[in-house]
Amino acid sequence: MSTPSAGSGPVGDPEDLGVALRRAAAILAEAGVPSPRVDAELLAEHLLARQPDGGGLGGGGLGRLRALAVTGARVPEGFWDLVAERARRVPLQHLTGTAHFRRLALAVGPGVFVPRPETEGVVQVALDWIAQHFPDAVTPQPARSGSGSGQGSATPSGRGSAHDPGRSPRAARSHPTGPVVVDLGTGSGAIAASIAREAPGAVVHAVELSDLAYAWAARNLALPEVGGRVHLVRGDLRTAFRELDGTVDVVVSNPPYIPPDMVPRDPEAALHDPEMALYGGAQGGLELPLAAAVTAARLLVPGGFFVMEHAEVQAERIPEILGASPSWTHVQRHDDLNGLPRATSAVRAA
Repeated sequence: MSTPSAGSGPVGDPEDLGVALRRAAAILAEAGVPSPRVDAELLAEHLLARQPDGGGLGGGGLGRLRALAVTGARVPEGFWDLVAERARRVPLQHLTGTAHFRRLALAVGPGVFVPRPETEGVVQVALDWIAQHFPDAVTPQPARSGSGSGQGSATPSGRGSAHDPGRSPRAARSHPTGPVVVDLGTGSGAIAASIAREAPGAVVHAVELSDLAYAWAARNLALPEVGGRVHLVRGDLRTAFRELDGTVDVVVSNPPYIPPDMVPRDPEAALHDPEMALYGGAQGGLELPLAAAVTAARLLVPGGFFVMEHAEVQAERIPEILGASPSWTHVQRHDDLNGLPRATSAVRAA
């Protein structure tokens, strides 16, 4: 994309960073990008950080970029090409190659689902349970304001209490290792990597079916912060880890769950996230989430913990199904940071 003409946005030197950011924000806003100014800044920051001298950022991130924008800094080479791609609704994370998730910067691109902030809360639910039952496994964390774990609520089945999440028999006795955790359908590896990073005492396993997503996950699970402590396999979440049956303490899953007739409104998801990572199959998208629950029941020890992300429209049905099953007790719903029902947890019945 050539440098926009003066008629394309705010008047001024088009090579001036401040002017360029204002023009880029106007272009992205016209294209319907939800956060045009921030996206323009992140694209510029990405390009500047790649320069041999760091583009004058000095590790200062967006704060430093905004300072540069008012001091006559020049727009980085390639900026307008990235703006054009973003205006075509190519995901920002594909353009920068990075998705920030909890404490990690994950590599993402075509062929893998871009992890969402809502899933950070699902990870927090799992970490909270691990911290309660395996405190030595978890790295101490600063207080989080609105962790995303949401408020638990007992389901209509009345099985269990919202204040008693169950206790793993492994946690109740002396054992040489930390909790065994399985991530079903790991995608980019976001969940597995975060648990390995924040609960370094955990033994983490992850499975992914897509060959492209598997490659991205392998890259992310090799990050120094993760330490190569996740056992990643390529396979189907429905049949994975038979060798672990009845030995797992925590199962976490963000399976494909969108109902087939509910195409995402955002072009970034509809056009760029892999279909096999989006749609949950038959029964209004419940096929794969319920399959994940069956696998979790197979893997978990009695008293083991299961938490799964799902669609808002499934927030009644999934807890209802789990609550009616003899495999589960202490079924709870969890809201995301927007107050929307985003996940369900349950404890494996004895």
